[in-house]
Amino acid sequence: MRTLRYRIEKVRRFTGVTGRYARRYARLVTMPTTVPAYGDEAARRLASLADVTASDGALRRFLHGLPGVDAVGLDARAATLGTRSIKTSAKAYAIDLAISMVDLTTLEGADTPGKVRALGTKGVRPGDGAPPVAAICVYPDMVATARQAVAGSGVKVASVATAFPAGRAALPVKLADTRDAVAAGADEIDMVIDRGAFLSGRYMEVFEEIRAVKEACARPAGASSSDAAHLKVIFETGELQTYDNVRRASWLAMLAGADFIKTSTGKVAVNATPPVTLLMLEAVRDFHATTGVQVGVKPAGGIRTTKDAVKYLVMVNETLGERWLSADWFRFGASSLLNDLLMQRQKLSTGRYSGPDYVTVD
Repeated sequence: MRTLRYRIEKVRRFTGVTGRYARRYARLVTMPTTVPAYGDEAARRLASLADVTASDGALRRFLHGLPGVDAVGLDARAATLGTRSIKTSAKAYAIDLAISMVDLTTLEGADTPGKVRALGTKGVRPGDGAPPVAAICVYPDMVATARQAVAGSGVKVASVATAFPAGRAALPVKLADTRDAVAAGADEIDMVIDRGAFLSGRYMEVFEEIRAVKEACARPAGASSSDAAHLKVIFETGELQTYDNVRRASWLAMLAGADFIKTSTGKVAVNATPPVTLLMLEAVRDFHATTGVQVGVKPAGGIRTTKDAVKYLVMVNETLGERWLSADWFRFGASSLLNDLLMQRQKLSTGRYSGPDYVTVD
């Protein structure tokens, strides 16, 4: 254990930014502004962590060697950030930024092609000059329909996969699910981890599954690696029981190659919360400080109001800096949030609140 911790600390000293000072210097670190193919430096730093994932025992020692989470301090920090306010002049910018970060979602058994087309139209043109959303998120069988609905707009198509939401299926089934979505044109894949395996301590099994799904995100032969669908890894944090487990899951997913880490499916009682999202943001900050690799974050479920969205944007800015304030690196997984953002946007421009009839019911 001592040797492994020494090796990790040596890597952190090499980066010049330790976890203790990462928040202070986050805005001074040079970061890419688009989702990267790893540069030489990042690849070298990642290679220095190869021993961590060389065996189940090494991965377990690394994950359990991460600093324990101060739950009281985390809750207090999240609560403090939640009290920050922004000026009216900045609120309009924040609302449009939040709209541009929304993954507009429909994941119901009653979904129809007509509903998905309507959602795509709304995502491309939310109304009143508002910017388009980041993506439309659907089940794999609706990807082709969603892609037609947003064609030429720049709005991405995201698809859940890997036996969403429970993740209870054999690996070949999960990989087929992913490949089907990618073949249909999905730009992004939202996978769920096997929480049973994770909570049982079978970390290498979860790691290898994420790696396998990442490989399944590749396009057919002939396409460039940059055309691969981006991978978001969902933890279902409401089922992970402890903050320490959320931190371990975050590092595990990032080591396995996640482009984004995501809180929840939106299908359980406890979804995204400010403390859990803050913890994941801090894990992303420390991972970037150690490896030079930038990873995105997506809180999902339970974020319904403009006030909530602004609190999360403040949290991102305070923890990671302005370079993460982009749909390339931060998303909201939501369905009802967009309507409230649009109503608040109209209030700022006209001085009047609109009723719920002003916006479409998704």
